[in-house]
Amino acid sequence: MAPVSTHTPTLQKLLKSLRDQDLETSIEGLIFLLKRRQVRGDQCANATAHILLQVVAKSKWQSVDRLLELVTSAGSRLVQAAPHEPVIGNIVRRVLGLIRDEASEDRNADELSESVSDLQSLAPVAPPPTSAPARPGPTPITRSLTMPAAGLQVSKSMFNLLSVVDTLDSYSTGASTPVSLAQNNSVHALKSEIIDGIGEIIDEVNQADDQIAGFADIHIYPGDYILAVLPSPAVERYLIKAASRRRFTVLVASPHSQGSGAEQYSALRKKLTSAGVKMISLSTTGLMAYMPKVSKVIFGAKAVFQNGGMLVDSGCCLAARAAQEYSKPVIVLCGVYKFCPQDTATHISWTQLENPSSYVGYDDGETVDTIDIENTLAEYLPPEFVDVYVTNLGPQTQDHLGSIMADHYKPEEMSVQLGA
Repeated sequence: MAPVSTHTPTLQKLLKSLRDQDLETSIEGLIFLLKRRQVRGDQCANATAHILLQVVAKSKWQSVDRLLELVTSAGSRLVQAAPHEPVIGNIVRRVLGLIRDEASEDRNADELSESVSDLQSLAPVAPPPTSAPARPGPTPITRSLTMPAAGLQVSKSMFNLLSVVDTLDSYSTGASTPVSLAQNNSVHALKSEIIDGIGEIIDEVNQADDQIAGFADIHIYPGDYILAVLPSPAVERYLIKAASRRRFTVLVASPHSQGSGAEQYSALRKKLTSAGVKMISLSTTGLMAYMPKVSKVIFGAKAVFQNGGMLVDSGCCLAARAAQEYSKPVIVLCGVYKFCPQDTATHISWTQLENPSSYVGYDDGETVDTIDIENTLAEYLPPEFVDVYVTNLGPQTQDHLGSIMADHYKPEEMSVQLGA
């Protein structure tokens, strides 16, 4: 059920209202935006992390298992709302792994403190320092307080005697924080650590494009002809960063090379032109004619799977295949949070279809009755067409993807079924 609102909901409005509205309303609000495809791509990762942070902060839980159930339930609902956005499941699994890590560290700290307490309870009472100044001999009163039969070597001083009694009383009574209060403090500390960890994931998502752009000088050289296919925000920052130091030519390929399509990247053109870099717009259908002149092909990925294959915008596969025919390197930009610990064989299809009315008009009734037109929004690209994966951790090859996924996902998270 869509949230009731007098205004059209947006992701910005939703994120601003997370603290003021209840958890269920926030989850339903994001589900509404996902189903309407008002939130796509990188925005899905950011929004999912914010919602899961609210799940941890606002839900009532007293055990780690209960928190894992709550996060899994909320994550499954988000995945069901946008099954073609694998990055949502990635963030959910990252948060689940974070919870397990923080809980494991908390248990290890508790076991260590209990071991220290046991050792302290078994330690004998230290005798008084030998360097203390000698006191007068014991009076008859103090002699009567000694206990030679018990074999206890206790100082004859009344002050030390009272100190020993107080120490023994503290060990015998076990004066400490009540168990219930200790548990509440432990849950509160664990919640704070998990919230801080989710905040770090949000920072990683927000900073990934800038960190990827920092490696632009490694691949782009003066005089290059760079083919950017449907440049994503990460690709745009990558090109702008390279333009600040190098002079090259950018060929931007998009389905529309005229009209509104030509103005889609007007902001990118303005920034590149101000930096002295020439930008040429062309259609994805004419890539083969320009490929002999191209130095490198660059595009962004929506998701990267275990085998190195990826989900890309429609048109990138054509450019990658053309680049392979002409022996041109293909560079893919993607943040580590887009790495999916899943095999594409477990999914029926990652191909996404969209409204084809932007390509063919339906004014003629005969055309509607006789032609079926499919507008592919995203498609799967096999790993053999990619040369380098540029992530926020640096350039990577296909052989190193498995180790990166193993560092960010545990086997428990890889087997979690979301959206089922």
